[in-house]
Amino acid sequence: MKLATIQTENGIQVASVIDQDNKLTFFDLSAFDESLPRSLKGILAVEGGLERAKAAAEQAQQADRQITGTLLAPIPSPGKVLCIGLNYRDHAEETGMPFPDEPVCFSKFSSSVTGSGQPIRIPSVAREVDYEAELVAVIGKTCRNVTQADALNYIAGYMNGHDVSARDWQIGRPGGQWLLGKTADTFAPTGPYLVTADEIKDANSLSIKLTLNGEVLQNSNTDKFIFTIEQVIAFVSQILTLEPGDIIFTGTPPGVGMARKPPVYLQPEDQACIEIQGLGMLHNTVEAWD
Repeated sequence: MKLATIQTENGIQVASVIDQDNKLTFFDLSAFDESLPRSLKGILAVEGGLERAKAAAEQAQQADRQITGTLLAPIPSPGKVLCIGLNYRDHAEETGMPFPDEPVCFSKFSSSVTGSGQPIRIPSVAREVDYEAELVAVIGKTCRNVTQADALNYIAGYMNGHDVSARDWQIGRPGGQWLLGKTADTFAPTGPYLVTADEIKDANSLSIKLTLNGEVLQNSNTDKFIFTIEQVIAFVSQILTLEPGDIIFTGTPPGVGMARKPPVYLQPEDQACIEIQGLGMLHNTVEAWD
């Protein structure tokens, strides 16, 4: 099942999606379950929420109850935005850095989250803004201190993600402003929708690609993870409680702009597209922040 969050004339709501060659058709879940929460985070938080959404989606699509609206991030305001650095073997080799012994974790604020079709805005104080295609896992059930064997049972689904990074802030400022370089407004696009975990056979073996203005700059597979998704969840949950709607960026493959010679950084009017196998296409235009 594919679920999107859209802004309609009646407010924000969750819709089921049919994606035909990146043309999205939305279907009205509320027409068949009026008490279903109107946010995806809310659906994940209630007992049996995804099952209710699936039943409503099947009825809405069968009845062709289409709705229109502006696409937002699937989870516009996640409680936690966790990120894993240096998690592809080929990316570590590209940077010349040794493989980490454990997942390298950092975070973004929820204000950095934006959706497909929305602009990535470059702050006027940033000059070296890089792209990073990433698989994003969405937590579906509260968990703490879970085992690797059980970790995938807590994932609701997956989506494309873009870990936009201002390198001149992240590593170019005295002492390194890692947080500010990673969490500027619009620096965490996700979407276009969430695909439920039951539709993804193996999230640790998905092709992942980023194109910039039509040129392929990243092209790899999640089978090159240093730490699998279940290893990441088990590791993180030793320290903090993961809750429904929390999202985890799982690292980027090689081909990032700062590793190129000469470096390639995002510029106004650039078109960035991320496609992970089975997850549709996340598309954003780059703008200067006035």
